[in-house]
Amino acid sequence: MGKAKLGAPTPKPQEPQQDGPAQKTARGGVSRRDLCVGLGYVAVTLGLGAGVKFAGAETIMHPPGGQDEDLLMARCIHCQRCVEACHKNAIVPAGMENGFLNMRTPTMDFHAGWCDFCEDANGGFPLCVEVCPTKALDLERGAKHEDVVIGRPLLMKDWCLAYRLTHCRDCYDACDFDAIELDDNKRPHLVLDKCNGCGACEYVCRSMTAGTPVAGATHRAIIVVPADQAKEV
Repeated sequence: MGKAKLGAPTPKPQEPQQDGPAQKTARGGVSRRDLCVGLGYVAVTLGLGAGVKFAGAETIMHPPGGQDEDLLMARCIHCQRCVEACHKNAIVPAGMENGFLNMRTPTMDFHAGWCDFCEDANGGFPLCVEVCPTKALDLERGAKHEDVVIGRPLLMKDWCLAYRLTHCRDCYDACDFDAIELDDNKRPHLVLDKCNGCGACEYVCRSMTAGTPVAGATHRAIIVVPADQAKEV
């Protein structure tokens, strides 16, 4: 049978933007204050020495164009323009739990949204890349969504509702890249080389949400992780 698509996940309702000085502007230059704060943070980081650049820091999920960790860490001034620009609310500043040197760099929160490469919002070129003033997020015009790998999925079968014969297939229906297949029992399996880490599967996963927790689970059954951590377990 052919795959019955339910369409892309529906983003959660957003609060209307306020007019006036408090309104955030996704496009345009970075303020002098943000620039000074960002450059000061970079200076402190560099002052720690290249040898400890990643000390105490885990590899985290960055937006499109931020997969070169060295480049991002060297150029990012923590201005948060990419956070403001993301129309899916999928980009957030990293916190202390991600390691001191990752703090305030952009990371992906696929519980809040997913990356559609701004297909409708900006003609298929990520707004986060477009507004980055230092090219910490750097992609060539014309880069294809399917060719830019943000991350890859990690599937925890013991936590997946489909493996408990609930017939859940939300992750499969949300995937636009055929990176998830169903077996004869309608349970999901990963096709890792087709996944670009858009996060739609994690966004719609019902495990740990909507009153459907699984004993022992600490996160949703399918999450997007750095590509070298992707697998089924």
